[in-house]
Amino acid sequence: MPLYWLILMVLIYNGTPIANEISYAINIFSQILGLILHKSIPEDFALIFVLKRPGKVGVHMLFMLFPIDVIFLDADKKIIGTATLRPWTGHKQMKGVKYIIEMNQGTVERFNLIAGEQLTFSINDLSSS
Repeated sequence: MPLYWLILMVLIYNGTPIANEISYAINIFSQILGLILHKSIPEDFALIFVLKRPGKVGVHMLFMLFPIDVIFLDADKKIIGTATLRPWTGHKQMKGVKYIIEMNQGTVERFNLIAGEQLTFSINDLSSS
């Protein structure tokens, strides 16, 4: 089973595409690694962590080489929080999280992503592929 599933689809916010290249972290190994040791990511890239069930989660930036924006979503894909995290020192915890999205720093501000708003993306049964 691959660590990441690269899917060519679109992440949409208020009718506007905010990412055209999406990878999913669906297993424990890909979720532990996240973007660790990547030097950078494309401007239109998103790594979406798909958790088994909503709960309390923490995102850390140990071994990260660049700052990122993190978007926390509930089971309905509504934004419940955002954070900009710096390499090595950043950390954020949230409750009720089903999906975590990691993107380039500045994405939240550029698209004015705010709590309570909806994101749109498809989750197929990736585990059966």
